[in-house]
Amino acid sequence: MLLIVLTGILAFYVAWNLGANDVANSMGTSVGSKAITLRQALVIAGILEFSGAVLFGRQVSQTLATEIVNPNLFAAQPQLLVLGMMAVLMGCGLWLQIATSKGWPVSSSHGVVGAIAGFSCIAAGIGAVDWANISRISITWVLTPLASGIIAAGFYSIIKYSILDRPNPIDQLREWIPWLSAIVLSIFGVIVLPSIFDTPLFANLPFPKHDLTIATGGIAAIALTSISWHQLDGGRRQEVRGKLENSSPREVEQILARFQVISACFVAFAHGSNDVGNAIAPLAAIVYIINTGSIPLTSFGVPLWILLLGGCGIVAGLAIWGKKVIATIGENIIPLQPSSGFCAEIATATTVLIASKLGLPVSTSHALVGGVIGIGLIQNWRNVRFSTVKSIALAWVITIPVSAVLGAAIFVCLRFLFA
Repeated sequence: MLLIVLTGILAFYVAWNLGANDVANSMGTSVGSKAITLRQALVIAGILEFSGAVLFGRQVSQTLATEIVNPNLFAAQPQLLVLGMMAVLMGCGLWLQIATSKGWPVSSSHGVVGAIAGFSCIAAGIGAVDWANISRISITWVLTPLASGIIAAGFYSIIKYSILDRPNPIDQLREWIPWLSAIVLSIFGVIVLPSIFDTPLFANLPFPKHDLTIATGGIAAIALTSISWHQLDGGRRQEVRGKLENSSPREVEQILARFQVISACFVAFAHGSNDVGNAIAPLAAIVYIINTGSIPLTSFGVPLWILLLGGCGIVAGLAIWGKKVIATIGENIIPLQPSSGFCAEIATATTVLIASKLGLPVSTSHALVGGVIGIGLIQNWRNVRFSTVKSIALAWVITIPVSAVLGAAIFVCLRFLFA
């Protein structure tokens, strides 16, 4: 029991640092574009990150706990895997803390996978690492920023051509509001809702679950459209009418800021669903070994209390120490407006949620930075601060080897102390 408590504290420590670093990525564009304040970002992220971790976070946790290291090699000595997973938590948490103190938006996925590979090589040789799975995950780290950048650039191009660059952008926005509502909510509805409604809580529904998904998404889209139209025609109606012929994108940006709040919620949920596994997968593996005396295999499940612990740690870390990375993402790559921040967040949420559904531990940092850069290239590539991008890319590259070395070194120390 004492070991579980100690490991739980370590997992909370990792989740804390993950929240301070990676969750800041999910809120950085919204704060940078002034769509929401930092205080509002903390509240939104806290609720949605926690929800994503608890409702949609099991698949990635299972991948990290069972598919990076070959568990069969530890079957005779499961205590070695326990020590190794403790080393993973210590090494990854330490690196995330260092990176956050510098304002670097690094990838916790890189950190965990690197630390697992590092201790496994020391514990059972190079063959203990499932290099095929690491290769597959590594490919997603390359594809994630590319996919997010392409989606963000394409979506922003549509908004720019169809709304921002038109003579009467307010009129164009009014026509596009239902479509924007449908796009935003379809991403969440198609990827997330089916998995939520597939839980035992909804097992006894008297009608097909996909009908509930469609109905929920449709009602939400209609509600968002109605609210947006009401706000557009409400308190600012007279002012907008007076400026209609010379209306500027600034007024459109004020309205799109409301959509960006919705997209920020989706990014926070997506991040919680994917990256919570980085903090809790080692803990879940240790608890399984202690409770069963055996190594977790493909049938491995993640208890709810572990997901809750990870969600609480993420929220606490963001609230107390997330400001530096928010500034890096939201202000130091390109100047952001709500329209560009909205597109970057939609691209990020789409990319990360698809990865979560497939159980792939991708990097929210990669997705969001890729989305921001994609939009910057569409706007004006000269506005992209490539010095910041280079610093971020360098932090990404060194995360895996640094985490591997930390994981291996801490494992050697733990084995010396407890063997």
